[in-house]
This record gives sequence, C-alpha cells and structure tokens, in this order.
Amino acid sequence: MVAKKENKTVTKKEVKKTPSKKPEVVEEKNSIKQYHISKREDGRWQVKNVKAEKALKIFKTQKEAIDYAKGVAKNQEGSIRVHSKAGKLRKAK
Repeated sequence: MVAKKENKTVTKKEVKKTPSKKPEVVEEKNSIKQYHISKREDGRWQVKNVKAEKALKIFKTQKEAIDYAKGVAKNQEGSIRVHSKAGKLRKAK
C-alpha cells in the first residue's frame, strides 16, 4: 500500500521547529507586498515597504513617488497605498 502525500498551500506564516535550533520562520508563499507613499517631515515624499523601517526611495513630488511605486508594485506583484499630506490613507491600488 502506498501512502499519498497531500498538496498543501501555505497561506499564513508557519513556524518550523527543529530539535536543537530556534524555530525557523517560513514566509508566506502568496503574500502580497504593500508599498506606502507618505510625506516626510522634510517635505519630500517616500516610498516604503510596509514592513521596512527605511524608505526605498525619496522624491520631491507625490506624483513621482506614485509613478515609482506603481512600477515596483507591478514588478513585485504588490499593491500601493497613498497617504495624504496629513498622513491619512487617501487611496489604495
């Protein structure tokens, strides 16, 4: 008798336990990357990955930041979130 293996799709982060080591975090396979466009204190606009502390790139105008973020999100199969000058979420694409 042959046992069948189930095909399992990972939708959330899983922790892989190994006997002698710390747990290893396995990233989601189908996670969508989010890029936020927001105004900085110095008046410039930044494009930042939602999980990052540092900006990917900084721009003089919001339009330049949006155009750049659209390209990155398309390449990385992600989405963008645009914040207003006041910091509130303006729109999501």
